Amino acid sequence: MTIKQSAGARSRISLGARIKALRLRRKWTLTEVSRRSGLSVSSLSKAERGRMDFTVDKFLRLSAVLEADIAQLLAPESALTKRRESGGRRSVTRTDQGKVIETASAHYRYLATDLLDRKSVPMVIEVTAHSLAEFGEFNRHPGEEFLFVLNGQLDLYTSAYLPVRMKAGDSMYFDSNMGHAYVAVGNGSCRILSVCIAPRVAEILRLGENDPLGEHGNSRAQADSARSGAHRHQL
Repeated sequence: MTIKQSAGARSRISLGARIKALRLRRKWTLTEVSRRSGLSVSSLSKAERGRMDFTVDKFLRLSAVLEADIAQLLAPESALTKRRESGGRRSVTRTDQGKVIETASAHYRYLATDLLDRKSVPMVIEVTAHSLAEFGEFNRHPGEEFLFVLNGQLDLYTSAYLPVRMKAGDSMYFDSNMGHAYVAVGNGSCRILSVCIAPRVAEILRLGENDPLGEHGNSRAQADSARSGAHRHQL
């Protein structure tokens, strides 16, 4: 019997193959990439086999280490062969387009994936987690982030503030190196537009020297602190 793979599984496998190809092009072992990125060898091995959820944190880390724009990890092969123009660039993403990556807590649709050397990472996120336990460890990555709620309601947790309940039309701009988590309110999911402003490669790698992502990048202490009393206090 043939088991049909989900779109999310196919995306992870395709992405894993591209990461492996970039690693082999540099003739690096998994151990070398682990040393440079702060991600464990086991996590990297799962990533290359399409068996690991890809968060923005991991995308930024791997793209920095492999010296590849995030678009190079997500873009279709045809886009990678296009020569970058000196000006007047644009990218149109239709409703049913974009690169979809599914995780246990959300479905990420990355936009403008055919545009290389971007300074920001736009995505539409369908948040499916309904509690911090379902979301897991907090996201945390260098740079800044703009978030706009498209529909539904969202509880935005951070490591430095009490959680904020947001409804459709609400937005927030925040430092993304502050631990943060998205939790949908109610029975359904919540859709948000998120734009991550990617920092310089050096900033990404410097963070890994002190607090490697994927292993300890989402501080348990910060997560526990934010969880305490979080359900009782909504701004």
